[in-house]
Amino acid sequence: MHAKPTVQALIFSAAMLAMSAPLHAQSSSARTPQQLQQSEGGEAGAAARRGFAEFVQNQVLAHGGTLPEGFPLDVTDVQDLQDARIAYGFPVYTVDPKELVAGRSDFSAMARPTGAWRFVISRDSRPIGLATVEKLNGTWQTVSYGGAGLSKDVDALMQLHSNADRSNLRFIRVFQAQSDFLEVTPGNGAAPRFAALQSARESLLLLQRASKAGNPADSGLMESSQFVESLRTAVKANIANFR
Repeated sequence: MHAKPTVQALIFSAAMLAMSAPLHAQSSSARTPQQLQQSEGGEAGAAARRGFAEFVQNQVLAHGGTLPEGFPLDVTDVQDLQDARIAYGFPVYTVDPKELVAGRSDFSAMARPTGAWRFVISRDSRPIGLATVEKLNGTWQTVSYGGAGLSKDVDALMQLHSNADRSNLRFIRVFQAQSDFLEVTPGNGAAPRFAALQSARESLLLLQRASKAGNPADSGLMESSQFVESLRTAVKANIANFR
């Protein structure tokens, strides 16, 4: 698939992905990031690099020397993309909203892979956005670019909490609550803990809640019990509003 040359098409593609991704979530046993890397990470990564090369070529030809309004990556000129590269990727997990609404509280056990991967795009060792890759009609393809702010948030947390191959981390997106989390599994067998990304901190008002509870504004890693009720409430409200 050729990368879409227009910003409007990319934004539309990203919006459609956000709406449809939970439908692709695998109901089978949740495979670990390491297992997913072994089974599909190589092909997904190759698709990300191939798609980005095409995207850069198309964008430089169409907009070189300028930056279209609403451009999905954090650069000052489209030509800056020629110095950018695909850095690393991670599978996207989600939770079934029906399980949350039904009262389940084990956030880690509910997480399942969506079938999508996101790859950090970097320039001069600085994240500038994300490429989203999915398997469509049997072929891995880049379906959207964007998430400049999210790429910085994710990269900072991964640098802080990851082991050598990032196999102790899972990126979990709760689409119905517009909230992202990074699950961190300790190497000592302890229960996983979670870092709330900016979307979750804002959507679930976690900073305000922590302040009212007398906790530091940035409380770092959390137990799922510290946010799952807020998450459940947000999911219920958004589903009701959608109806």
